[in-house]
Amino acid sequence: MSKMRHASTDIVDDGRLKVPVRQFSLRVMAGPDGGATHTSAGERVAIGTERGADLVLTDPAVSRFHCEIVVAEEQALVQDLGSRNGTFVEGVSVLSAHLHDGATLGLGRSRVRFELCPEHVGILLSDEERVGSMIGRSAAMRASFALLERAARTEATVLLQGETGTGKDLAAESIHMLGDRRNGPLVVVDCGAIPPGLLESELFGHERGAFTGATAARVGALETAHGWTLFLDEIGELAPDLQPKLLRALDTHTSQRVGSNLRVEADFRLVAATNRDLRVEVNAGRFRSDLYYRLAVLVVRLPPLRERTDDLPRLVEQFVAAAGGSPAQAAAFLGDASHLEALLRHRWPGNVRELRNYVQQCLVLGDVARPTLEAPDDLAAPIDPTMPLREARDRWLQAFERRYLLEVLRRNGNNVTAAARAAGVNRVYFHKLLSRCGIPR
Repeated sequence: MSKMRHASTDIVDDGRLKVPVRQFSLRVMAGPDGGATHTSAGERVAIGTERGADLVLTDPAVSRFHCEIVVAEEQALVQDLGSRNGTFVEGVSVLSAHLHDGATLGLGRSRVRFELCPEHVGILLSDEERVGSMIGRSAAMRASFALLERAARTEATVLLQGETGTGKDLAAESIHMLGDRRNGPLVVVDCGAIPPGLLESELFGHERGAFTGATAARVGALETAHGWTLFLDEIGELAPDLQPKLLRALDTHTSQRVGSNLRVEADFRLVAATNRDLRVEVNAGRFRSDLYYRLAVLVVRLPPLRERTDDLPRLVEQFVAAAGGSPAQAAAFLGDASHLEALLRHRWPGNVRELRNYVQQCLVLGDVARPTLEAPDDLAAPIDPTMPLREARDRWLQAFERRYLLEVLRRNGNNVTAAARAAGVNRVYFHKLLSRCGIPR
């Protein structure tokens, strides 16, 4: 059976459920690769000089991963991936911008024409609305479920990408529990939570006397995970000097303890997760491209909550139940139309984790004392000409600073270290700014 309806509905093809996404084509109009073309096979296309890009250019002025084009709900968006020379749309430099049919992209010395195709491609959806402890009936989440199910049936390395709070840890658990290694442990290492000086020992272990304080030998996570599954959370935080060591371990299926000349067998299934775009990190020289390719065998993107608001009512019900609330409390929580509208309108920068914390606050404080979802938009307030110039200016600067911090946090997956780096300030000062603006961390 094969049928196709309007792009906002599902396609059923040979019994498999899919969601249609508008197809688009790219043609190089000028530059070293003039005449080259690429037609999308999904919702995302990356352009760059690296072999991992979808449209590979040889233009030396183009970055390894220069930009990415995403099509969703019949709209196309181009996003620069931290390129050296910038991305231009119709001659205007952009970080991200919507593309119209026929738009011209400027990348280095190359010019690329974007054109929408009349056809659609189908993105496979899972038949399930629950995978492990994750739930979701939205198309965005079921597309992720389909990839997670496919990943679980293989031994391929998986890279989970998503903002903070999107459930990357639950996705890793789901892959492990659905896979052939589920009878053993899921060994977890949070690369962002362990000081760099200790992370090497945590990963690879050490011998007695390997360094000051090493009074006994230690088995590292790679050895511990032999035969089972290793989950490296926040892999984007891995220090440059540890990256080649991890790459060698993955290539040889062995591990070498600090202070030892011997390598021991370490055959594990690897799942890694990050809230960063590692292609941006590759462009910046902070992440090895060969390690990126070794990790990104199968990439699963977990959508932010703002892209899956259809799931919000079920998530609320689940969180109410998990907190010991009754079905009646869940119904009351969602029964207020204005409150539900506020929930759906909120951007949820902390994603599902923020929603869970919010529900718990509501249950503790009671309906009347529900926490405020949205901070007032001071920059949208009218100018008060009765205020002294300095006072009015300070008020606007404070409002700008708060909005800037919130936005840079959002763009960096709510990761303070990455946000501070993007803002060009050190982490300690960034924390002071957050405190001054009343933004909790």
